[in-house]
Amino acid sequence: MSRPTIADLAKAANVGVSTVDRVLNGRDPVRPQTAERVLLAAEKIGFHGVTAIRRRIESDKPVIKLGFLLKQSHRKLYQMWADVLTKAVELYPEAHGRAIVRFMDDLSPAKAAEAILALSREVDAIGMITSDHPQVNHAVDGLEAEGIPVFTMISDLSAPGRAGYVGNDCVKKGRTAAWFIDNVNPKPGKVAVFVGSHRYLAQELCEIGFRSYFRESAPDFQMMETMGTQEEPELAYELTRKLLRSEPDWVGLYVAGGGVTGVMRALREDGGPAAKRLMVAAHELTNETRTGLAEGLIKVVLSHPPRLLAETLVRAMAEALDTHRTPQVSQHILPFEIYTAANI
Repeated sequence: MSRPTIADLAKAANVGVSTVDRVLNGRDPVRPQTAERVLLAAEKIGFHGVTAIRRRIESDKPVIKLGFLLKQSHRKLYQMWADVLTKAVELYPEAHGRAIVRFMDDLSPAKAAEAILALSREVDAIGMITSDHPQVNHAVDGLEAEGIPVFTMISDLSAPGRAGYVGNDCVKKGRTAAWFIDNVNPKPGKVAVFVGSHRYLAQELCEIGFRSYFRESAPDFQMMETMGTQEEPELAYELTRKLLRSEPDWVGLYVAGGGVTGVMRALREDGGPAAKRLMVAAHELTNETRTGLAEGLIKVVLSHPPRLLAETLVRAMAEALDTHRTPQVSQHILPFEIYTAANI
C-alpha cells in the first residue's frame, strides 16, 4: 500500500491541503485546536510526518507565566495548593507554562494590595486567595485596566475588574454542613460557626447558607453568635475550650475558616462526653483533617477538588490572555467533595 499523502491527511482531518502544509512547515500560524486535529488524523491514518507535526505543534505553543498569590506559607494547606497549581501549569497542554507562587504571611489589605501589584510585574495573569477589601479591589481593577487578568480561587471578590472565579457554591456548602449537624445529632442543641475573617466572601456565604438551613429546616437548634478565629489555630483552640466549659448543650460546630487544628487539639485534650458528642464540620481534606476524621474529632469535611480546581483555574487564566476574549466575569462553580471517616 502507498503511504498516505498530504491530500489524504487533509481529508481525514477535514481541513484544506493548505492548512496541513502550514502545520507541517510553519509558514503561517494555525489555531492550536486545528493543529491538534491534524495530528490526531495523522496518527490515525499512519501519516509519515507525525513526528514533524508533533514537533511543530510543540514549538508553536506560546510561553505564559501564571502567578498565584496564596496565604500563609507555614500552613500545609497552602503549600499543597502551591504544589497542585504548579503541576497544573506545567501540564497545561496548550502552552509552555511557568508558575510563579508567592505567599502572604501578612494578611492585611494594604499588604495584599502591594503583593498583587508586585506579582503583576512578573506574570501574564494572576490567580489568588485574598480578602474582599477596597484596597484589594482597587489593585485588581487597576490591573484589569492594564490588561492583566486576575482570577479569584476558593473565595471571590466584589471587584468589578476581576476576570473570573473558580470555586464552590459556598451557600450550598454551608447548607450541607448544617444538614450533617442536623441529621447526625439525636436531638437539637446549640450550634456554633467559626470564620477566619468576615472579609472572605466564601466564609460569609458559607455562614449564610449554614444559618439559613437552620432557620428553614431545623428551627429547634439554637444558633450562637458567629466567632472569628483570624485564621489562627491558637484562637480557635481557646474558643473551643471556652465553649466546652460554658455550653453544656453545644452539639454542632462548623469551621468555615482557618483554625481547625486548634479545634481538634481542644477536643483531643478535653476528651469528655461533650467533646465526643460534638458534631464538627470542616473544610478541605488535608493530612490534619484526615487525621481528625480518623480520630472521630471531625465528622465531615467538605473539600474543593484540588486537581480539578487547579486545572480549571489554569485553563481559565490561559484563555483570558486571548486578546479576543469577552469582558464578562467568568464563573466556574465546581462540586465539592464530601469526606467522612468511612471514605478517607
